[in-house]
Amino acid sequence: MFIDSHCHLDRLNLSLYNDDLANVVQAASDAKVDKLLCVSVTLQDFPAMVEKTKSFKNVLLSCGMHPLNQEDEVNIEQLRLLSDNPSVIAIGETGLDYYYAPETKSLQLDSFKKHIVVAKELNKPLIIHTRDAQEDTLAMLRSEGADAVGGILHCFTESWDMAKQAIDLGFYISFSGIVTFKNASALREVAKLVPDDKFLIETDAPYLAPVPHRGKENQPAYVVEVAKHLASIRGQSIDTIAKLSTDNFNRLFSL
Repeated sequence: MFIDSHCHLDRLNLSLYNDDLANVVQAASDAKVDKLLCVSVTLQDFPAMVEKTKSFKNVLLSCGMHPLNQEDEVNIEQLRLLSDNPSVIAIGETGLDYYYAPETKSLQLDSFKKHIVVAKELNKPLIIHTRDAQEDTLAMLRSEGADAVGGILHCFTESWDMAKQAIDLGFYISFSGIVTFKNASALREVAKLVPDDKFLIETDAPYLAPVPHRGKENQPAYVVEVAKHLASIRGQSIDTIAKLSTDNFNRLFSL
């Protein structure tokens, strides 16, 4: 069995699936993907995400505000209230993105800190987005004591040095469809080095569909393609990748 450790089910174009999210979840199940972590990107949209996914027992939730959605400061009381939901197993996605929005750096840092505070209060791991912000991301994780809850550096595209430092802080490294892309040779080298007990797989659906589906909308069923590529990169069987990544996910979230 596989687990998609990061997807955005509320962002899918459901017209591609006969306007029914159940068809997406069933396609995942048919591909032996038996758990999906649906991750929020705005607090405003979180209640609607809960409503859309509530009938699927194998869909777990994360609550937070993406670093690129920084039109205003995060209301920590709202974040705390929404995250204190039994379906929510993680806080985020949060983090820092200086590639697309360096001009909102101060807001991103403030938001990131608040997410770590709430994660520690509720004892829930963090879902971290980081791009072109290695130094500040690691500094924030250290200064705010994020190692107390750990979490995931999702859709990882940074260096092995960053991955190793994050692993030392108790974080897991999650690989998406990017690892299948022709121009991702450096990332594939990182994928070889992450220990067996510290990697996860994800789709980030509806974004970043893996080869051979690149150019299409991504969906949780395609996480199997990420697993296949990782198996080839790491010299392991796909069954080994499935078991290790599933065990890692369940360990992180005490499932």
